[in-house]
Amino acid sequence: MADLAKIVEQLSALSVLEAADLVKQLEEKWGVSAAAPVAVAAVGGAAAAAEPVEEKTEFDVVIKDAGAKKIEVIKVIRQLTNLGLVEAKTMAETAGTKVLSAVTKDAAADAKGKLEAAGAVVEVV
Repeated sequence: MADLAKIVEQLSALSVLEAADLVKQLEEKWGVSAAAPVAVAAVGGAAAAAEPVEEKTEFDVVIKDAGAKKIEVIKVIRQLTNLGLVEAKTMAETAGTKVLSAVTKDAAADAKGKLEAAGAVVEVV
């Protein structure tokens, strides 16, 4: 078996021209091209970089469970939504209901904090 540390040391000592010559010789001997994978990777990377990742700006606050303190949760829902008592109670009792739709990240985080403080299980989507 070859001593890999010795090979690495020898390759590290090569000049740029010697390394280029080594690549050409290996390509000829093995019948491969070292440039093809690099070109494909560069094209894929350029395409991915060209598409900016759009940050989500609108969030929904969804109540998963009102928890043990349902009355407190209903009060918070009424504060956040200005709904009547019956509508807020229905919302609190229905798992998966959107309390707020298309709000900012800060408003969603604030609503989630208030609802969780009241005892609800909340998800921001």
